[in-house]
Amino acid sequence: MAKNKFDTNPLDPDFPAKAREAQTNALPKNSFETGEIPPSSVTEEQTRRFESNHFDAYQSPYNGQNIPANYRAASLADMNKSSSRKVAGIGLPENILTALPYIPWYIGLIAGLIILFVVPKSETKVRFHAAQGLAAHLAILLVSAILSGAGKITDIADWGNAIFQIVTMIMLIIFAVKAWQGKPVHIEAVDDLTEWLEEKIKPKD
Repeated sequence: MAKNKFDTNPLDPDFPAKAREAQTNALPKNSFETGEIPPSSVTEEQTRRFESNHFDAYQSPYNGQNIPANYRAASLADMNKSSSRKVAGIGLPENILTALPYIPWYIGLIAGLIILFVVPKSETKVRFHAAQGLAAHLAILLVSAILSGAGKITDIADWGNAIFQIVTMIMLIIFAVKAWQGKPVHIEAVDDLTEWLEEKIKPKD
């Protein structure tokens, strides 16, 4: 059997020479030499170092910008402060108008009614307190009338009415103070009546 250059019998003593000859004939000789990668150049520019004051400038709420001289962080106490601005349509401070509807002895009832007739719809805070104070007074009058009617039958109802009047008077005073201070006042029991009064009693054009 004839032998060729691709015969790779490992028992053949001429196998190494044939393998080198076959590789030489199969692959073309490359006349180019592998180039060397030049070393990285050393620049004269030095790395900039940041001092602590550079980082501290970005820790403020202004993100590195200059802080105004009169800057002061807002606190919860500032958020609860009542507004003393003049309310359109009546010319009185907002904190007074929000407190007036809660004053007992019919004063708050009349004040809330007047405020709803005079203050425009844009003054939502003032109108809400006026409607809620008016609703609270109407609810107190209704319960008081029921207890007074029951007092004609039993003396216990008279005692209950007296205690009810004292408790509601104290509550109204507390509500008035809180509204004057700008703190939230919410009487859940009269929510529906408050919404109805605020919607139905419209200011004059």
